[in-house]
Amino acid sequence: MTKLRTALAAALLAALVAVLVLTVRYDGYYTDPLGLSWWYGTAWVLFGAAVWALRAVPARHVAALVLAGSAAVASTGLVAPPRTSTDAYRYAWDGRVQASGTALPYDHAPADAALAPLRDPWLFPEGEEGCAGPGRARIAPAEDGTVRCTRINRPSVHTIYPPVAEAYFLGVHALSPEGSRLKPFQVGGAVAAVGVTGAVLLILRRRGAPPARAALWGWCPAVPIEAVNNAHVDVVGVLLAVAGLGLVAARRRLSGGAVLGAAVAAKLMPAVVLPGALSGVRRWRDAAAVLVPAAAVTVLSYVPYALLARDSVFGYLGGYVEEEGYGDAAARDRYALLRLVLPDDWAVFGLVAGAAAVCGYVLRRGDPERPWSGALLVTGTAFLLLTPGYSWYALLLVALVALDGRWEWLGVAVAGAARYVTAQGFEERDVVGTTVYAAALLAVLTGWALRRRHRPAPDSATPRPLPAPDRVPTA
Repeated sequence: MTKLRTALAAALLAALVAVLVLTVRYDGYYTDPLGLSWWYGTAWVLFGAAVWALRAVPARHVAALVLAGSAAVASTGLVAPPRTSTDAYRYAWDGRVQASGTALPYDHAPADAALAPLRDPWLFPEGEEGCAGPGRARIAPAEDGTVRCTRINRPSVHTIYPPVAEAYFLGVHALSPEGSRLKPFQVGGAVAAVGVTGAVLLILRRRGAPPARAALWGWCPAVPIEAVNNAHVDVVGVLLAVAGLGLVAARRRLSGGAVLGAAVAAKLMPAVVLPGALSGVRRWRDAAAVLVPAAAVTVLSYVPYALLARDSVFGYLGGYVEEEGYGDAAARDRYALLRLVLPDDWAVFGLVAGAAAVCGYVLRRGDPERPWSGALLVTGTAFLLLTPGYSWYALLLVALVALDGRWEWLGVAVAGAARYVTAQGFEERDVVGTTVYAAALLAVLTGWALRRRHRPAPDSATPRPLPAPDRVPTA
């Protein structure tokens, strides 16, 4: 019976890997988003079945199966170039610009004529035929009138990425063989994704929690699609955030805060886990032990670029926030759930009030030994209040789900994917976006109600002793 259960889980995992290969190879985002959505849906169903079957596998085999499955799932993202995002082309360009030693991405936009010597036909196709493909933006023609475009999105604005991300781009560029294009960034995403699985397994082992939870990240379809195929740098921030929370849970607050600061300097979004890192903190010096090194690492990482750059090291950040509709609730379908119950003009106030209430609850009632639980509540609530339109943002949420085990929050990740892909096949995209996020909220509330009714046991009845905390200087 044991062998049969293990074989069933392995078979479902193999089916998931096969479907993910077909999903990544299906180039339908621009031409057939509904067809691509069916592939996404099939992958998510198989993912759920495989994780469910894993519960019956003997505990001694689970960790190895989860880790091997994570490597197999992540590798599926390598079978094709990026399918649903062009962000990685900016990564490659930023790395090249830094490596040139003559400019910084914070000072020059890709379309700037000053960087013309760094262009090549791969990133900057020429002619009507080269510019005919999807996801290509036109730029000013050459002096001879040649039509030119670029695969880089928003080519007329400076980079938006923080310094740790820029250092990552430079490092990948330095290690990339000539002509390898985006494959090294995809490989880097795969390595980081499997690294997250390993970090989650280590944290769960220390807690005495079921290692099968790590499959909620390692086998999740969002990981090979967004972290590997689209090579989003978010996965670097996720890896650092998971490591930082693990250190904080072990009462190594100084080192944990420093790693969390590096996570923020990789993609900014991991800043939402900081309230979770302060779960249940009662003393100011304990809070400072996390926040001071986090702030110090974030600020210090900007210093080298700030000293060298002639323009703002925040790049297009302000313009991006405005472009995405976060400054004007009526501009797009942001704050979609809030706008169902509040006037548009009140949406931002509703966001602030809701976020403040959740953060206050986590700070007061959170479990300091499980900071990822509070971080999941804050992060998931932020997604439901903001209703973002980009599916890769949810990678952080998926990792927190794996640490905490509250699988119902994965509905938010599904909603993000449906908003980004499925909604493209409908005229009323805003309606689709609002509907899928409302369904995600319903799933979360249902999970909360069921857990209150059944009151599951804690991770471990006999928790292991914690190591001594970092020494914190006192006045």
